Amino acid sequence: MLEGKRSLWAAALLVVGPLLVAVVLYGPDGDIIAEKLPGYGSPPMVVRRRNERVGEWVERVGEGSLLGPEDLAYDAEEGALYTGCADGWIRKVAAVSGEEGRPLAVTNFSYVGGRPLGLAFTPQKELIVCDSLKGLLKVKEGGDVEVLTDEADGMKFGLADGVDVGRDGTIYFTDASYKYQLEEYAMDLLGGRPHGRLLSFDPVTRQTKVLMEGLYFPNGVAIAPGLDFLVFCESPLASCKKYHIEGEKKGTWESFMENMPGAPDNVRYDGDGTFWIGMAAVRDATFDRLMRSPLLRSVSMFMTKLGMLPKVQSSSGVLAVDTEGKAIALYSDPAMGSVTGGLKIGDYLYFNFLHSPYLARLNIKTHPAVLT
Repeated sequence: MLEGKRSLWAAALLVVGPLLVAVVLYGPDGDIIAEKLPGYGSPPMVVRRRNERVGEWVERVGEGSLLGPEDLAYDAEEGALYTGCADGWIRKVAAVSGEEGRPLAVTNFSYVGGRPLGLAFTPQKELIVCDSLKGLLKVKEGGDVEVLTDEADGMKFGLADGVDVGRDGTIYFTDASYKYQLEEYAMDLLGGRPHGRLLSFDPVTRQTKVLMEGLYFPNGVAIAPGLDFLVFCESPLASCKKYHIEGEKKGTWESFMENMPGAPDNVRYDGDGTFWIGMAAVRDATFDRLMRSPLLRSVSMFMTKLGMLPKVQSSSGVLAVDTEGKAIALYSDPAMGSVTGGLKIGDYLYFNFLHSPYLARLNIKTHPAVLT
């Protein structure tokens, strides 16, 4: 009897063993997990100025009206922020530089459907939207929506993400993953394979160009007025690249930041010499152990595919960076998760989120980052 049970166990192991090996070596969709994320592995940079308890001081804006305000576009003349929400609406938040404690009016601007992510204004004050489901959109006067492009080189966008507009009107944007859509973004991040592209759209010729491909979940895009380059993030690599759009180096790229203190998301330029970069997850020992291990990422992918990976609240925040790629300050909180970006307006730093039903703002004059 005992021998029979042992034989059954042995037979089961012969069947299950190869399956377990396959799970370890391959993603659930057949992709081989990258042996190592390129450039990832060094300890995160030291950011000496920090405020690591911003959650104690932030003021919630538009709570209940702004579901998942993933990115921000600022109209300085109007004094209003625009953000895309999970219900398909672009909403406007007025008087954002107003006094603390005063409720800020939230109004509907345009219904685009889909899932609007990156936002940017053209020089003519037309709103450009990266919709993860529909592609690159333009919101016309009166709220009508036009699809500008949804493919490049015969390949449909899978996750149109970050966007900004050059002074000549050229639109620069990312397709974070041609393979996975937004609800599957964790699969792409964990898989460690380059499914992303940096693209441009010429509104005159209506031509969409692939500027860079083979990127690792390229995320937010930001152009600093007066500079000849844009900055975009590669979230799983904890790094940002600089792509030259003008001048002698036009069409070339170089590193902007490496070994960042978290997984970068959206990027915004404040018009005053500072890029504000969302840190969707601030790096700690557990985070780094996961990202450095193909085995752990493979198992996590498999569990994610089966819906078995629990959602973990991770510390997140916003990193201030100068135009040379040097960190200035980090504003974060262990209890504040899914921060996708931020923007400084006057004395306030606004935080936007993938899931939370509000924006948050912090008076950084009253609650600054300090030397640690």
